[in-house]
Amino acid sequence: MQLREYQQRSIDAIYDWFTDNDVGNPCLVLPTGAGKSLVNAALVRDALTQWPSTRVVMLTHVKELILQNAEKMVGLWPDAPLGIYSAGIGKKQVDEPITFASIQSIWRHAEKMGHIDIIIVDECHLIAHHDAGQYRTFLRDLLAINPALRIIGLTASPYRLGHGMIHEGEDTLFDALIEPVTIEELIFGGYLAPLRSKLTDEQIDVSAVAKRGGEFIAGALEAAVDNQATTEAIVSETMRRAGHCRSMLFFCTGVDHAEHMAEELNRQGVQAACVTGKTTKSDRSRIIDAFKAGKLRALTNANVLTTGFDAPDTDCIIMARPTMSPGLYLQMAGRGMRLKSHTDHCLVLDFAGNVKRHGPITAIEPPGKPGKGDAPTKDCPTCEEIVAAAAKTCPVCGHEFEFEAKEKIVQLHHDDIMGIAPLEMVVTDWRWRKHVGRTSGNEMLAITYYGGFADSVTEYLPVKHEGQFGQRNRSLVFTLAQRSGIVLSPDDDLEAIADAMNEGRPPSTITYKREGKFHRVITRNF
Repeated sequence: MQLREYQQRSIDAIYDWFTDNDVGNPCLVLPTGAGKSLVNAALVRDALTQWPSTRVVMLTHVKELILQNAEKMVGLWPDAPLGIYSAGIGKKQVDEPITFASIQSIWRHAEKMGHIDIIIVDECHLIAHHDAGQYRTFLRDLLAINPALRIIGLTASPYRLGHGMIHEGEDTLFDALIEPVTIEELIFGGYLAPLRSKLTDEQIDVSAVAKRGGEFIAGALEAAVDNQATTEAIVSETMRRAGHCRSMLFFCTGVDHAEHMAEELNRQGVQAACVTGKTTKSDRSRIIDAFKAGKLRALTNANVLTTGFDAPDTDCIIMARPTMSPGLYLQMAGRGMRLKSHTDHCLVLDFAGNVKRHGPITAIEPPGKPGKGDAPTKDCPTCEEIVAAAAKTCPVCGHEFEFEAKEKIVQLHHDDIMGIAPLEMVVTDWRWRKHVGRTSGNEMLAITYYGGFADSVTEYLPVKHEGQFGQRNRSLVFTLAQRSGIVLSPDDDLEAIADAMNEGRPPSTITYKREGKFHRVITRNF
């Protein structure tokens, strides 16, 4: 089984982070569909190959992910010395170097595991930020046995509702995010199917639904949404707009809502079934297998198929579950992004208003706690000074910012949920140079791509910026150097880097977006 380039890049980025950081725990962010299970497997295989005495626990919260991750491990490494600890699977094996474990089954039994060197937590955004809960208890007990234990998080959505980014704030478990690949790169690389959203005539009204902890109160939400008139309207409109779709996945507000939705689908002639937390394990497996095999055209669910569920041929996502959580929104949308056998995209019908509420999945900005973190900023396009996001004029050069009224989206076109409209350039040459902001004096690298008679495209890499943004740009420079056949030294200054890169091989094509007067390069294909 061969790793994709970005998957190997992800593993290299983790090892690079540990090389640069003697203490701390990173979180690897990979979009849904990027192949976290395979990255997991390769990372652990490499660790045990280099250090055979290493003991690893791969931790998650649902048996489907345990089985999926273990299957990928065996597929990549048939002789992998692994065990499974999960009451739901009926196994409690602790003597192998690699253990795939359910947190619900193992959290009280750290002493059975003994000395562990690496913990990998799948869906790590579920870990509480305070010093409580099953994950925190288990990790604390393992750290008492081995204080040198390292923890690696894996997630597609590195934020928690009411807190913000999982590596920011007090008492965080993770110290940094590693983000080696974007949704856009995977779409343009042909690894994921794009989503196409349609504004629906029926819109769920949640204006009177109260919130707690930043999210709609579950009982009040279901009470507002679960009524026959709304359910009938949603199913009728779904069949009108998605009558050509083969595999429709419905996200509902609760058990009763999901059951009523399935009943209405069947009443309207659509073969459908429902899975919820009340569904028995055997029935759940039977229903999901039937949906994947095409024997069921529609599947409704309540809070059980947002993670650990992989049905690639799902070609329509129906959001009948309003949420304030950007993570949940991203997880629901992500269920439709696997490559399909019969179509090149997945339709999203958003009756819940989630696209309007959160925006494109490529530009989600999770809210943090009030009063926490840095104030939002923007760059002045004239002098490149970093100024407050609310500033009407630049305090350095006097540039006047244009403000557009922020109105709710009243009409969506096919790619609003993606937020991408890529342009492609066939590159004939590139030129690197050191760039200095005219007034701010900020130093950065500039790359200009040339494409024959096409307009040139210039991107700016603020490699000297402090924090994660600067680190991401520095990593990008060294990645581009490697792909273009150039060896750089960490001690090289910007002029030396530019001179060296001008001798390198440019990418054959790039994809990019126009953002005002500037460009953002999304992919570079060598």
